[in-house]
Amino acid sequence: MKIGFIGLGNMGAPMAQNLIAAGHEVTGFDLAARPEGMPMAARAAEAAKGADVVITMLPNGAILQSVAAEIHPEMAAGAVHLDCSTVDVDSARAVARAAETAGLMAVDAPVSGGVGGAAAGTLTFMAGGPAAAFDKVKPLFDIMGQKAVHCGDAGAGQAAKICNNMILGVTMIATCEAFALADKLGLDRQKMFDVVSTSSGYSWTMNAYCPAPGVGPTSPADNGYKPGFAAELMLKDLGLSQMAAEAVDADTPMGAAALTLYRQFVEDEDGRGMDFSAMLPRFEKRGRG
Repeated sequence: MKIGFIGLGNMGAPMAQNLIAAGHEVTGFDLAARPEGMPMAARAAEAAKGADVVITMLPNGAILQSVAAEIHPEMAAGAVHLDCSTVDVDSARAVARAAETAGLMAVDAPVSGGVGGAAAGTLTFMAGGPAAAFDKVKPLFDIMGQKAVHCGDAGAGQAAKICNNMILGVTMIATCEAFALADKLGLDRQKMFDVVSTSSGYSWTMNAYCPAPGVGPTSPADNGYKPGFAAELMLKDLGLSQMAAEAVDADTPMGAAALTLYRQFVEDEDGRGMDFSAMLPRFEKRGRG
């Protein structure tokens, strides 16, 4: 396929490189990044011109809508705008409506798997949009990732990502709290892991991404909490979850509490630039006061 790829940061660049390696013709655009070995356009509209698919990987919904307004008039009728950003549901739906008005198809498909998954081509895509559009870009999902789930109509991909990451944020806090409590009770961390990882406390944050250094599989905790998934990105996703919850009048007290804690960690403490699992050393240093 002829593909435009707009947004070539830590996630977008390796995703685009995997498409090039698979034989697709990719033209990129980014305001700052210029990955090696990739043809680059001077403007987003230029990258989109004549493309079968335009992929966007952008920071927020406002930027996404601005870029969509620029690229949609340049895309051929029937082309697909595949947005892999993590944004609010309303923005995803607004872009889908704009695409339909322009004679295009749109898929919102945020990803899970981090920078490592982007480089390895093992991402999971949560997709919303028409079945025909999903089917057209499915071969690209197969190159960039290991799984793609068609979750429903426009916005459903963002809804799935927001709900997933709300669970992730809440669970990581609970896991870190439990380790900090175990420390103060004199329980060895490895023994704690051995019990919890095979008992009812089993979770992804414990078993696959343990926040305690030297315990369980290798994780960012074993690398000085350098981010695999940065705390400020978790803060962003928890903010999106609460924005969505407010819009549909959903009661999400644990999600709201997680947002408050990650906001404090990132904005008022030393969490910015750290992995989201660095909540553990935060709790280690704190008492109940």
